[in-house]
Amino acid sequence: MIAGGFGAGKTTAVGAVSEITPLSTEEYLTEASADVDSLAGLASKRTTTVAFDFGRLSLPDAPVPLELFLFGTPGQDRFVDLWYDLSRGAVGAVVLVDTRRLESSFTPVSFFEDIGLPFVVAVNQFDGAHPYHPEQVRAALELPAAVPVVTCDARDTNHVAGVLLALVDHAVNCAATTNRAGHAPSTTLQDV
Repeated sequence: MIAGGFGAGKTTAVGAVSEITPLSTEEYLTEASADVDSLAGLASKRTTTVAFDFGRLSLPDAPVPLELFLFGTPGQDRFVDLWYDLSRGAVGAVVLVDTRRLESSFTPVSFFEDIGLPFVVAVNQFDGAHPYHPEQVRAALELPAAVPVVTCDARDTNHVAGVLLALVDHAVNCAATTNRAGHAPSTTLQDV
């Protein structure tokens, strides 16, 4: 899953790394959403995801060959119920962060903490935005030390692929830690 606040770059990230033409459910923003979808700091935003984005990335040369199915979530809090469905069976999640609108990152962070899904935080480096150090973002979001925080440009294939590799690595480590602690193995990573 690739989650994050409204306008954080989720659709862009899925499109940048997907080896197939991504399925996108982008629709134009209308006057009807003006009261609930603040465009503060997003003057050029014209569309929004209304269901989810879908893409695929194969990693045949990874230590364990993987095929990742990528689901980009809608960013508005009113769609959080859909996130439960999208997270079933997920290896983990990327929380894509826009530091210009950091407050929109608290909902996805809390969501993944609450359901116990491993996640990484990827700070999307928007043109003209102040470049915060990952540890500053960690402190602002009150993230535990175990949650990886990385920077990326959601438009760049290599950056997004690197974030996804960091997520898979983190998820495998979480599963291994859980197994060593004597708990039931993860159903999503039991073959890893």
